[in-house]
Amino acid sequence: MDLRVAAYAVVERRGKILLTHWRRGHLHGWTLPGGGIESGEDPRDAVIREVAEETGLEARVGKLLGVDSRVMVREEVPAGDDPELHTIRIVYRATVLDGPLRNEVGGSSDEARWVPLREIKSLRTLSLVQTGLRMAGLHRRPPAKAVKGGSRQQRQGKPRK
Repeated sequence: MDLRVAAYAVVERRGKILLTHWRRGHLHGWTLPGGGIESGEDPRDAVIREVAEETGLEARVGKLLGVDSRVMVREEVPAGDDPELHTIRIVYRATVLDGPLRNEVGGSSDEARWVPLREIKSLRTLSLVQTGLRMAGLHRRPPAKAVKGGSRQQRQGKPRK
């Protein structure tokens, strides 16, 4: 089984999240900016490098949000290779300096985009997006149900405080 250790950034600004469009053959989806850690590279440095490569933006790495471990089966592997891959994903909060987005050329992603958080569910995303949003406390919770006729306290005759 192959092992891949990678570092990613959750970059949120003004209600939007920075995503990149990952493409490998016929497989594709939106994901967090980031990627594989090179031999001897610090994960924080990998995030800075990957954000620059995939978006053209300069990142500042913040708090470590968490580490996610996942074993998956790859669909496209050369004959004779083990299709299982163990991925260890290190996720950080990050900010970026203002600047124009630049799409990566010749890499694993082909587009960078600021996506409103409310539109995430309408996109085809990789599991890392929901994992990162949950780690950052940005996942969408269903709104509380409105109760007709006032609050429960009002209906029970209790004064509002």
